[in-house]
Amino acid sequence: MANKHLKLFLIQIGAVLLSILAAFVVGAVLMLLIKVNPIEVYWKLFEGVLLTPYGIAQTIFKATPLIMTGLAIALGFKAGIFNIGAEGQMIVGGFLCAYAGFSFHGLPPVLHIVICAAAAFAGGLAWAAVPAILRVKTGAHEVITTIMMNFIALALTNYFITYYFHLPETVHTQLIAPAAGLARMDSFLGAFRGSPANMAFFIALALSACVWWALWKTPYGYETRAVGLSPFAAETAGINVKKNLLVTFLLSGGLSGLASMNFIMGYKHYFEEGFSQGAGFMGIAVALVGQNHPVGIILAAFLFGALSHGTLVINALVPKDIIQILQALVIIFVISSNLAVRKFYSVTDADKK
Repeated sequence: MANKHLKLFLIQIGAVLLSILAAFVVGAVLMLLIKVNPIEVYWKLFEGVLLTPYGIAQTIFKATPLIMTGLAIALGFKAGIFNIGAEGQMIVGGFLCAYAGFSFHGLPPVLHIVICAAAAFAGGLAWAAVPAILRVKTGAHEVITTIMMNFIALALTNYFITYYFHLPETVHTQLIAPAAGLARMDSFLGAFRGSPANMAFFIALALSACVWWALWKTPYGYETRAVGLSPFAAETAGINVKKNLLVTFLLSGGLSGLASMNFIMGYKHYFEEGFSQGAGFMGIAVALVGQNHPVGIILAAFLFGALSHGTLVINALVPKDIIQILQALVIIFVISSNLAVRKFYSVTDADKK
């Protein structure tokens, strides 16, 4: 059984790599159609993203929130939950994180950072609680409820910023206290000078390890994966399905809320509309491309982070829409290949029987 799963995993990894290659080939064809040399564009992209310390640091900065939202989405997927509300949970988490940051003064840095992180986690968790309870108690599908919660989160935080918490003559909140800020990497790595990459990246890596441990090394993870594969079979085996769904949904929301730390505590040090830059939605793509595995999610987040920074690198050569098309192509090819591999593998496995 272990060999079977390992073989399927390796085949899926190979399919993902081929899918990414295919997406870049199609992207090259599109560039040729608009009379742009794709080799020059791809080399410029590669050089700007991976061959300069600043490019690497920017990729790290862009990838950090994607790792966290990708983990949040993947955790839900493992339990059979499609948490499409990571964007709203990240917004509410970010607002509470900033509120905790500018409301307290004189606290020791470690304590203040913990309080802000707890506020971000609690905000995301609280925003996920509504669709989680509706799913468990009434069976309401989380895709609909979480989408609506995204709109409410955006409107509600805009209202608070506009009428109560904005800094005069700005569209953002006041700055968080210096003690609540996360150190930037360029403070100890001079080569990263100018990039806002910060300690949130290491928090994201630690969260990846925690999610891996929780899913594959604990009874909770075993039950979550069982519920995701077949709720009926899990319930027959004595697993409390509703409790597992509720806990997993709340944890997923909390992880989404933590993704706001990268911007609020590590970069701008305030909350403003649009700070997430769609990281909540991109987390879905990251989780799918990363095969819902923490290691795959880290790699996928770096891929999308590199493409995001690459938009600025190649802006003078091609329209930025080309990068967005590349991102979309990667997602489409990976999802298609994943389904094809599973179908093919199940067919060949059935033939052997």
